[in-house]
Amino acid sequence: MKILGIQVLRGPNIWSINRKKLIQMRLDLGEMEQRPTNLIDGFRERIEKLIPTLQTHRCSKGEPGGFLARIEEGTWMGHVIEHIALEIQTLAGMDTGFGRTRQTKTEGIYNVVFSYIEEKAGIYAAEASVQIAEALINNHEYDLETDIQRMRELREMERLGPSTGSIVAEAISRDIPWIRLNKSSLVQLGYGKNQVRFRATMTEKTNSIAVDIAGNKDETKRLLQDSAIPVAKGVTISDIEDLPDAIKKVGFPLVFKPLDGNHGRGATINVKTVKAATEAFEYAKNYSRRIIIERFITGYDFRVLVIDHKMVAAALRVPAHITGNGQDTVQQLIDKENEDPRRGYGHENVLTEITVDRDTLDLLAKKDYTLDSIPPQGETVYLKSTANLSTGGTSIDVTDLVHPQNVFISERISRIIGLDICGIDIMAENLTQPLPENGGVVLEVNAAPGFRMHLAPSEGLPRNVAAPVIDMLYPPGKDARIPIIAVTGTNGKTTTTRLIAHIVKSNGTRVGFTTSDGIYVQNTKLMKGDTTGPVSAEFILRDPTVEFAVLETARGGILRAGLGFNKCDIGVVTNIQEDHLGISDIHTLDDLCRVKEVVIGAVKRTGWSVLNADNKYCIKIANNADSNVAYFSMDEKNPVIKEHCKKGGIAAIYENGYITIKKGDWKIRVEKVTHIPLTFGGSVDFMIQNVLAATLATFLWGYKIEDIRMSLETFIPSAAQTPGRMNTFKFKEFKILVDFAHNPDGFNGIKAYLQTIEATEHVGVISGTGDRRDEDIKETARIAAQMFDKIIICQEKYLRGRDQQEIINLLIDGIHEIKPNMEIIINNNGNDCLKYIIATAKSGSYVTILSDTIDNAIVKVSEYLDKEFGV
Repeated sequence: MKILGIQVLRGPNIWSINRKKLIQMRLDLGEMEQRPTNLIDGFRERIEKLIPTLQTHRCSKGEPGGFLARIEEGTWMGHVIEHIALEIQTLAGMDTGFGRTRQTKTEGIYNVVFSYIEEKAGIYAAEASVQIAEALINNHEYDLETDIQRMRELREMERLGPSTGSIVAEAISRDIPWIRLNKSSLVQLGYGKNQVRFRATMTEKTNSIAVDIAGNKDETKRLLQDSAIPVAKGVTISDIEDLPDAIKKVGFPLVFKPLDGNHGRGATINVKTVKAATEAFEYAKNYSRRIIIERFITGYDFRVLVIDHKMVAAALRVPAHITGNGQDTVQQLIDKENEDPRRGYGHENVLTEITVDRDTLDLLAKKDYTLDSIPPQGETVYLKSTANLSTGGTSIDVTDLVHPQNVFISERISRIIGLDICGIDIMAENLTQPLPENGGVVLEVNAAPGFRMHLAPSEGLPRNVAAPVIDMLYPPGKDARIPIIAVTGTNGKTTTTRLIAHIVKSNGTRVGFTTSDGIYVQNTKLMKGDTTGPVSAEFILRDPTVEFAVLETARGGILRAGLGFNKCDIGVVTNIQEDHLGISDIHTLDDLCRVKEVVIGAVKRTGWSVLNADNKYCIKIANNADSNVAYFSMDEKNPVIKEHCKKGGIAAIYENGYITIKKGDWKIRVEKVTHIPLTFGGSVDFMIQNVLAATLATFLWGYKIEDIRMSLETFIPSAAQTPGRMNTFKFKEFKILVDFAHNPDGFNGIKAYLQTIEATEHVGVISGTGDRRDEDIKETARIAAQMFDKIIICQEKYLRGRDQQEIINLLIDGIHEIKPNMEIIINNNGNDCLKYIIATAKSGSYVTILSDTIDNAIVKVSEYLDKEFGV
């Protein structure tokens, strides 16, 4: 078996609108295509022995053991690999269960699709599942535990931390979109101008001065002390020569901690001798230049969490420890403790495995213990000096037990330091009494406090502390999204996108839009190239200046990675025609329809799907739409339009020379097509279709008819407004039209327009695209032969795996099928070709350059035009 490719789908896709995170593996089964599982001796026994938890997989039988029964009956290896990939992820702490395996049109080639939690772990699972299957087929031993551990490591490297993850999960539950902005914990909630950002538990509302204060324990302590908050007695030193005076001033027992430390790193508690103090000082020096020395306060370690200056949770923190039984060694007791199912690798479970480090050995040494010592029955042996969960500590929720005065003190501390989210460390006998009464003190105030101890305490009630964070970032009335109109289809996507963006912009809204020639915000091109995929969409949605997004959404990006957004307000499908067939398992128009339908599947239920009633595939999509549907048509008598409007539906139609909105039986005329420059005086049908789609989409959004009309009148087709779409250049003796039509439907549109143009000679410059079907390349050539008197083939680029001459031969064959004696000139150098055209153009001739055959044709033709007129 051979993996032919692995794709990561991160948004709504052809396999599932709702399950956005999928791995799609293209797999060649090779000889296994002829060997289903029931023909492999002992396969079921071996797979059940290696992965016994597969027993839980229900498969199509809908009951536990269903998958293993399918193996017994006989199923193909792609299906087996799908289930292995899912199960080994679950065993690695990433419980996931959606999968699909489908054979392609090529025998033995399958698409194996399964869900993932963390991307790199999902890719690893794809590769490992094939190796596991091969080992089982060949009856070879396989070390599954190594794969599972590696996936755990990848998971911990990639996953959001518990705190960040909880905030994201809460946002998702409220239908707030999110984007991860880096490989760690920087996250954007919301889109465009309505976005907010946070990192771990620091938000864009977090005061930087407050963070600096909290990071300086000495400064924090002084501010609290000046505000009558009880704190531990202590001093700060940076030189070991000052240690004796510090000991004398504070008095044993002591706590040493680095001034700039966090997570308990470099801290030593309950220091009782000068020797131990010297060692503690040197240890803390590894983490900070200045060292805090405080009086060691006996009591319990509490963490109080305050969000938006309101106390939301409190926990008693207990350092990692073991309890002696008089029989086992310290190491054996640690091992037993780590067998607790609540403990896991990293953050996978409620508790973290206890590891032995320098802090552990020091604490044992203070008791004259080693890892081989056997503590007596009932003795508690602490293994860490701090109670952090990340080092194996445990937490007990005490939120409901906190005395009102301590709540007041905590909330006051958050305002004194100035933190919107802060964790307050308190040492006290309890929190049920006011701190001044029981001698409790505030030890530290932490910016970016961890949420894990509150989200999943080892004892007591879990607290959803992420909810008040979202409440703070998105209070009632604040929207997280911006309007999104997504445009897809075969032809007309870019022009429709640009026209919609123009209407939005003309109505005073800052618009960001993506097209096949670049990314734009308002009037500025920010990125050049074909930017119709999910990365480009996300670029716009990340931009904090954007108020409205209009996203051209092409087939390639959907197939490659899914959509770059999870929902849109309006989805537009211009048409579905033959193009890109035979690529990426898309062989028929029904296949292509399934791809384009992804955009309509992402439309909100309250949103609108705008579809072409003159295209049967768009009508098919409408029948499956889970949103409001509106149609556009070149014919008001179209049966679909008549039936739709009869039921009170909304449509845009071309009638009596007008662009018209039809609501039920009412007609609202928007503008005459002869007054709309984009239609070239009403002579270009496909441009009228684009105007219909854009007019309908913006009307449905809520723009007024008069505002849409003004926008239509001011959208001038040109190299600036619509590059590569019907761009006409008027030389003194002839004209040149540049258009990026590249498929039969596009060529037919240009053909219809040229029939309205009188010229002494129609000259065409064409090329083929290597990744299209032979028949598609020949068909464009046939159409070219019908509309041109003379043809120049300039096959300079777009070979895409084909031989240049092979494409040229297909074009020649297509031309000669229509006009056997037609003159054909071959010039595969774009600069020379254009130079030849300019030099040989007859007076009154009309030259049409199609398919972007000449690189930067618009720029180069403009340069020739400037020279002619002396610009």
